[in-house]
Amino acid sequence: MAVLVGKKAPAFTAAAVVNGEEIVEDFSLEQYKGKYVVLFFYPKDFTFVCPTELHAFQEQLEEFKSRNVEVVAVSTDTEQSHWGWLQLPKDKGGIQGITYPIVADTNKTISYNYDVLAGDFFYDENDQLAANGELVAYRGLFLIDTEGVVRHQLVNDLPLGRNVAEALRVVDALQFFEENGEVCPANWEKGKSGMQATHDGVADYLAAN
Repeated sequence: MAVLVGKKAPAFTAAAVVNGEEIVEDFSLEQYKGKYVVLFFYPKDFTFVCPTELHAFQEQLEEFKSRNVEVVAVSTDTEQSHWGWLQLPKDKGGIQGITYPIVADTNKTISYNYDVLAGDFFYDENDQLAANGELVAYRGLFLIDTEGVVRHQLVNDLPLGRNVAEALRVVDALQFFEENGEVCPANWEKGKSGMQATHDGVADYLAAN
């Protein structure tokens, strides 16, 4: 598994559905220069854990936006599949009401470049291209800063849904550090104090907490 933290986020241009209904053919993260991006991958449309995650991000979308964060989802399904799922009501297993972009990684290069592609492909003894497992995305999440650098990544196996509150907490921690120059200790939450990255700073923090 590649560690992308500290590196430029891999660039891409692909089809996506935006605002729940419009298909655009040339979606990229370039439009978000100067903003933070939470880019998350999910395995498949029309499944079970995936819609709970997509709705959970939508429910907190205004919290992300208030922090200058754009939320973008990616799976290896087509843009037509995304669009169809977006037309299906929530009570029928659909994701109607999702407004953030959903990218179609149909050639699987985005998932591959972010190293979240489950399964692998190879040439067999007959020199035929073959695959082990389904080539879908793991539940990867990447926090990209305003300079396009990955500052946090998390990858869950397919059955394990993510905690959206934790994604917000990490955004808050990064922004607290950028604004105050103080680091965030274990279990830090917005509103708590940070500490100076020195021996004295650690000692003072531990004494106060």
